[in-house]
Amino acid sequence: MKKKSIKWSNFYLIAVFIVLYAPIFYLIFYSFNSGGTMTSFEGFTLDNYLAVFEDTRLITIVLNTLLVALLSSLVATTIGTFGALAIYYTKKRQTRTTLLSLNNVLMVSPDVIIGASFLILFTFIGFSLGFASVLLSHIAFSIPIVVLMVLPKLKEMNDTMIMAARDLGANNWQVLSKVILPSITPGILAGFFMAFTYSLDDFAVTFFVTGNGFTTLAVEIYSRARQGVSLEINALSALMFLFSLLLVVGYYFIQQHNLSKKQKNKKRLAAEAVPIR
Repeated sequence: MKKKSIKWSNFYLIAVFIVLYAPIFYLIFYSFNSGGTMTSFEGFTLDNYLAVFEDTRLITIVLNTLLVALLSSLVATTIGTFGALAIYYTKKRQTRTTLLSLNNVLMVSPDVIIGASFLILFTFIGFSLGFASVLLSHIAFSIPIVVLMVLPKLKEMNDTMIMAARDLGANNWQVLSKVILPSITPGILAGFFMAFTYSLDDFAVTFFVTGNGFTTLAVEIYSRARQGVSLEINALSALMFLFSLLLVVGYYFIQQHNLSKKQKNKKRLAAEAVPIR
């Protein structure tokens, strides 16, 4: 009975991955099509990828998208990390629960509502739509993601290390920089990568707050897709998928490095704790 359940679970897992990845690989497959359509594969070519690099407008939009994603994720990671610290070290339980609930509301709110809200806000205060409005919006919806990534690492942290640091005369900044931040670094990195990824592929919020000739890749792909399917978009999507894959692999190796480093430190501390006879 146990073997059957394992087989069914494996079958279900394979089916889920097929449903998720089949459209992506279908898109990538036809990015090499020389026929110009996605109805029949006529021959292998790299012209669609060359067209991407020859399209200066598209390259500019890609760079703008990466710039917004990088800046927003850096700012959101900084604010979200200190926000998580504020929530974790809030003494009153009711206040902590309220702050966490307010943070989670932004996570479950539809992107359309968030985008429309930012549009109404920027229009009301007379803020010009463009790079700055997109950047501020991406920072805002990325902060809750970082908070949720950092909080579990704070809960896993050994508080006795902080007490020991204070007993040794460390001030607040030294405790934060030497004890707390190194302990929650994996959560901070996870929050950064998640915020970066969310910013890269966001469409709904960006669609509402973009303007003045500034646009991001998701909005540009949507605009071009409405005019007709272009294999240049397939090629660009394949490159972005590869870039995202490299980010995931890079984050995995960073995690493995931190884990091995932590295990080595534990072994070293254990060896130093053995009394010498």
